Amino acid sequence: MKKIIFIILGFIIVLIVLVLIRTFTYSFKKINAATAEGWKMIRNDSAIQRLSGGLKIPTVSSGELGEFNFSPFDTIKEYLKTSYPLIYQNVEYVEVNRYGLVYKLKGKNSSLDPILFLSHTDVVPPGDAPVKDKSENVFRPDDKPLPAVSKVSDEWDFAPFSGAVANGRIYGRGSIDMKGMLFSLMESLNNVIKNKHIPERDIYLAFGFDEEVGGLQGAVYIANYFKQKNIKFDAVYDEGGLVLEKGSVAGINSDVAVIGCAEKGFLSVKIKVKGLGGHASMPPAESAIGKAAIIMHRLETDQMKPMMTPLIKQFFDSIGGSMPFMNRVAIANQWLLRPVLLSKMTKNNSTNSLVRTTTALTMMKGSDAPNVLSPEVEFVVNFRLLPGNTIQQVKEHIAKATKGFNVEVQEIDNVKEASAVSPTDTKAFKLIQAGIKEIYPSAISTPYLTIGATDAYKYQIVSKNIYRFMPIKINDAKKQSIHSTNEYLSIENYMKMIHYFEFIMLNYDK
Repeated sequence: MKKIIFIILGFIIVLIVLVLIRTFTYSFKKINAATAEGWKMIRNDSAIQRLSGGLKIPTVSSGELGEFNFSPFDTIKEYLKTSYPLIYQNVEYVEVNRYGLVYKLKGKNSSLDPILFLSHTDVVPPGDAPVKDKSENVFRPDDKPLPAVSKVSDEWDFAPFSGAVANGRIYGRGSIDMKGMLFSLMESLNNVIKNKHIPERDIYLAFGFDEEVGGLQGAVYIANYFKQKNIKFDAVYDEGGLVLEKGSVAGINSDVAVIGCAEKGFLSVKIKVKGLGGHASMPPAESAIGKAAIIMHRLETDQMKPMMTPLIKQFFDSIGGSMPFMNRVAIANQWLLRPVLLSKMTKNNSTNSLVRTTTALTMMKGSDAPNVLSPEVEFVVNFRLLPGNTIQQVKEHIAKATKGFNVEVQEIDNVKEASAVSPTDTKAFKLIQAGIKEIYPSAISTPYLTIGATDAYKYQIVSKNIYRFMPIKINDAKKQSIHSTNEYLSIENYMKMIHYFEFIMLNYDK
């Protein structure tokens, strides 16, 4: 017996030694301490006013494309022309499907594949919440506090389409998503032209107009336009990742810039469950709603299996060196501790979405009366697919959850597989990292999986190098304003974003 105990103890000691050796020798990405303060913000009131004016145009997309009010989209086209005459005088400009806007600045060498920057002119509806301040068209170059005003709500500081500039911020629906990026790209390209810089390769900007409702008439048409012209891009840059302010990533005492190299897929299905209807005074042993509840319980408790994809492994390799010791132990020894690491990640909503195809029950409909049993109950479940899972696998998962019940399963909304994963050993990716270091020298930059959908997905037909990153520093509170109330972009973020994109344009071939 003692011999067995000694053998077990010896095995445990050897295992601990192996784990420690692996932890201390693991090739975590080295984080170099910042040796400079980074680019100093230079305020440009003219650029701020141009964005402010763009935010006043209510380019809202909602519902089917035929329900759009296209008048604001005509307005913003004209506004861009009057705001940036130098661009329109020096680029090739094309409108695709009337409201898709494409700009091409010709480079020196037509044999080089061009680069493409994306944005979109549409914004989500502002909601119907009242505003604290009734002021419209507020612009205060000195950013001094505004005079006291009557407060009628705590939802919006300024009207959603006011474009108000106050307290170091530019307020309005779309300031972050995504007119801030659109106008920063226009400002950057305008600066490149104004300074008479001719790039080595062609630079394209492409702005869709229906990204918030799927991009089927905007980005899809623009991407097909490029494909028909046989244009392949060396890189495509779009929204997706952000610079997460220090404290946003648990265990890391630094800003973290997450660069989306892929995005999750999307599948929503409506499941109709059939049973016996009738009066509630004489219910059957199993009602349709009870059967639906069993299926929903199965879907929530037995979800798609979590897995550590190569992209998320890269993410941990990049940030792991800055994490607490026990985290580094788990990351460095996934050959032994991967189940523990995955278990920990699935217990947190945000990290769970990085390692599995998520399941979200979103809508349900049954009887319209409290004393009537509906013979049919329907509910909607939304899946966001991890790269590595497929639509077919999710359908098989649904079939397993509904086994034994009389159901109809119907796909609804846009259905798409998870995107391809773009490489990180490219010039395009390394230049993103250099651009981040230019404006946030102490930030850790890392590949990442974009959870939400972007227009970038549609451009896979014209490029293998697609990166989703918008260089604004943001915390959890600011993130909540995206698609919500009181959306704003800080002036510092806007100025840095302009400099970042200009840096990419000027340095891509240096």
